[in-house]
Amino acid sequence: MWFIGWKGPSGFSASSTAQQVTHGIDGTSLTAIITGASSGLGLETTRILAFRGVHVVMAVRNVKNCIDIKESILKEIPAAKIDVFELDLSSLASVRKFAADFNSSGLPLNILINNAGLMATPFMLSQDNIELQFATNHLGHFLLTNLLLETMKKTVRECNQEGRIVIVSSEAHRFAYSEGIRFDKINNESEYSSYFAYGQSKLANILHANELSRRLKKECK
Repeated sequence: MWFIGWKGPSGFSASSTAQQVTHGIDGTSLTAIITGASSGLGLETTRILAFRGVHVVMAVRNVKNCIDIKESILKEIPAAKIDVFELDLSSLASVRKFAADFNSSGLPLNILINNAGLMATPFMLSQDNIELQFATNHLGHFLLTNLLLETMKKTVRECNQEGRIVIVSSEAHRFAYSEGIRFDKINNESEYSSYFAYGQSKLANILHANELSRRLKKECK
């Protein structure tokens, strides 16, 4: 379709590759956490950031499988700096453990990419008894971001280089429930729609990003 090749103000289009977009970038001084890093967008983001010299922390549910993926990236990019940490975003306890482990590792944090997610699943509850898509796509990332924020701020102060938090959403945010986010009905199975629930979680991602940006800009003034 014609619009896939249409270039925006950045000079890139929907058909541009990650390698093209990052051409000329030297990330050797940077450390990034990527959730859902073992497949899809997360895996390609891991690969290309590692190719550009970024130290990548792959935050994944299945560490055993991810070790094999890490090894395949190292075969392609022998100089890649990659660590694998366990993270199940549907479990708040797992999020807290991941953050505690990372914060105590002594690693800096320049980039946090909140990428992992579920889409249009049947009604299920998380370990914390919260509808699974909302728990995984929004609440897990919300808590993770909050728990890592001080480490990122410390990194910014020490390296004098602005950090980046990327919260991956979707056009599906336009197709949430008619009320928007149904905070009083998150766990209402009788009125559950897998696609509206997904849209609800993606709307929450955008609201989180907007409010986080507003607060961080206010701190910088």
